[in-house]
This record gives sequence, structure tokens and C-alpha cells, in this order.
Amino acid sequence: MGLIKFLFITIMILWVIRLLLRLVFPMVLKSVFGKMQEQQAAQNNPNSSTKPEGSISIDYVPPQQKQGNADKLGDFVEYEEVK
Repeated sequence: MGLIKFLFITIMILWVIRLLLRLVFPMVLKSVFGKMQEQQAAQNNPNSSTKPEGSISIDYVPPQQKQGNADKLGDFVEYEEVK
């Protein structure tokens, strides 16, 4: 009798959890994806709306090479491979 009662309660709890997940999970996903879309739109819109038409902006500046003497770069040790 105790085993049947345990199985019945377990099945009922799992059924209720499944029912709640079917109702709650889509709403949670909608809100998460909605927030992601708003953040993406907020990141894309200010760049295009703040610049007047015809202006040019450069977003990428290539890194400059280090200028210096080879002696300042570090110690180099020559070696020979021994077989």
C-alpha cells in the first residue's frame, strides 16, 4: 500500500511540474529573448542616429609596431642541437 501511495504522489508531482513548465517556460524564454533584442537594438541604433548624414567615422585603428633596438627586446641564446 505504501509503494502505491508513493508512486501516485510521485506521478502527481511530476505531472504538476510538467504542466507548470509548459506554462512558465515559454514566458521566461520570451522575456529573455525580448531583453536580448532590446540590448542588441540599443547597441546598433546609437551609432547610426548620433552621426549626421555624410560624416565619416573610423572605428578600427591598426596597432602600431613596436619600434626599438633588437638589444632591448631580450636576451637571445644561440644553441646547437646535439644528437
